[in-house]
Amino acid sequence: MDMPARILVVDDEPSVTELLAYNLRKAGYEVIVADHGGEALMKAHQSNPDLILLDLMLPGVDGLEVCRQLRKTSDVPVIMLTAMGEEIDRVVGLELGADDYVCKPFSVRELLARIKSVLRRVKSDQHSGEPAKILFGKGGLQLHVESRVVMVGDAVLPLTRLEFDLLSLLLSNARRVLTRERLLEQAWGYEFVGDTRAVDSAIKRLRAKLRQASAEADCIEAVRGVGYRLTL
Repeated sequence: MDMPARILVVDDEPSVTELLAYNLRKAGYEVIVADHGGEALMKAHQSNPDLILLDLMLPGVDGLEVCRQLRKTSDVPVIMLTAMGEEIDRVVGLELGADDYVCKPFSVRELLARIKSVLRRVKSDQHSGEPAKILFGKGGLQLHVESRVVMVGDAVLPLTRLEFDLLSLLLSNARRVLTRERLLEQAWGYEFVGDTRAVDSAIKRLRAKLRQASAEADCIEAVRGVGYRLTL
């Protein structure tokens, strides 16, 4: 029998943590709670959660800094909890490597669906039965599908799980335009209506890493008003 997924809930509002803890446990998850950034980093290190729900507005070390510190050593999926007016912080959080965000006040049903989708994608990555395959791009770019390793020349390119999935989709559909909606559905794992800026933030982060490794390796181009494609 599979062990229940462990979720770290980070929020300084007791009413929010109690609501989330109750509904997550009811849905079958193991729950750990932290009410400030320092405690979140400590518990993330100690308990090795499968997913983190992270509020941006925290006392002391805020959510953005928590996300920044986590991404130095961990690829744990992070879903940010943000207030409706924190648009800039949401974008920055996505650029720092958060996988998704949900605005407060949120629908518990929607949040549970997002969590389920992210965890399903992670599990699929870990148990992929795909045969060994390498996808090639410009500038010595190589994506090893089975081992989930990306190389530019002889150097390994450190990508988050989401960045890897986006690059894999683009390489697998080279020269084809992929809409933002399709990228959301296939990389994030759910149908998304409305704001697609999460895609733009993730692609921007991916392209910056590619350019840092090799100017030629960044072969992703935006198609105005539609989405993105990869040129070869």
